[in-house]
Amino acid sequence: MKNVFSVFGLTLLLLNAKAQIYTAKAGATSITFFSEAPLENIEAVNKGASVVFRASTADIQIGISIQNFKFKNGLMEEHFNENYMETEKYPKCIFKGKINEAIDYNKEGENKVTVSGKMEMHGVTKDVTIPGIITKVGEEYKLDCTFKIKITDYNIKVPSMYVKNIAEEVTVTFKTTLEQMNKK
Repeated sequence: MKNVFSVFGLTLLLLNAKAQIYTAKAGATSITFFSEAPLENIEAVNKGASVVFRASTADIQIGISIQNFKFKNGLMEEHFNENYMETEKYPKCIFKGKINEAIDYNKEGENKVTVSGKMEMHGVTKDVTIPGIITKVGEEYKLDCTFKIKITDYNIKVPSMYVKNIAEEVTVTFKTTLEQMNKK
């Protein structure tokens, strides 16, 4: 019986070693959103996110702190956090998904992909499919995608006096570089 547990433990260790889990390199993630509106364009940048990618299963999880979005105007940032995104109540955006296409993760190069999963933001969870590119360079992966989000899909309310200031759809761009977890 002891040998069975030893073999099971060794198998788990080998599977975990082969699992190829990747996380975002420090300082290598950027999330921007852009809202084009007649009166004023609004843009914000977030330089951090928690990203975990398991190449063996093509699963990806991303966690974003909403309060980390930075604006050129402090008042915009305050309105974004307090009035629209309500960051005290809904501090994070979470995405859990899977790359749909079968790709050879051992081969260097660029692959156009779609990622399907669930995005939770502002207390609402939606099924989404996002187009993107995953590129293997050496031992790292670069992820790059641009997509649109309808703010009404996530129950984000815009006061009527600001409707012309904020677009109904915002463009989100996500870029990151991933390195193998526990790389030594």
